[in-house]
Amino acid sequence: MAQLTDILRRARQLELTEKVWFNALWFQSTWFLCVLGREALLPAAIAMVVLHFLLVADAGREARNLAPMIALGVVVDALLSAVGIFDFGSVMIPLWLCVLWIAFATTLTRALAVFGRHPALAALVGGIGVPFNYAVGAQLGAVVMPQEPLITGAVLVSVWAALLPSLYKLAKPAVCTLEAP
Repeated sequence: MAQLTDILRRARQLELTEKVWFNALWFQSTWFLCVLGREALLPAAIAMVVLHFLLVADAGREARNLAPMIALGVVVDALLSAVGIFDFGSVMIPLWLCVLWIAFATTLTRALAVFGRHPALAALVGGIGVPFNYAVGAQLGAVVMPQEPLITGAVLVSVWAALLPSLYKLAKPAVCTLEAP
């Protein structure tokens, strides 16, 4: 146990979670676990989130900072599910998607922080990039989009063009202090 504590202390000193490359790699790994593995790989995805919280300097502060972004994202996805844009089967929003929201929230002040400095760019990336990710998730079987593609696309583009800049506003204190690599 002492060795593990020492390893964690040393890892925290490296500030890996604050490094853009590490956060991007960690997030992408977590994304694959959640989207490809869903319930089957949920324990591994949760382990990735636990690793993040073990490596940050102050896990409590990190949780408080991420909570508003996670809550907003989960609520929006639940609403999209409730109105029939998404279909996750027997649940409104699966646990793996909630875990993915935790992981995504960490990127807003790290790997994807650059977009938060420019609201118009955040709207563009949100409106184009995120719906594309949902489409990839649908192709991989993680979600069914039962509406006509044009309707689904229009809703997701509209929602995410507004949501991503809003998420950055919630993350703003951290985004403003992040220095360029």
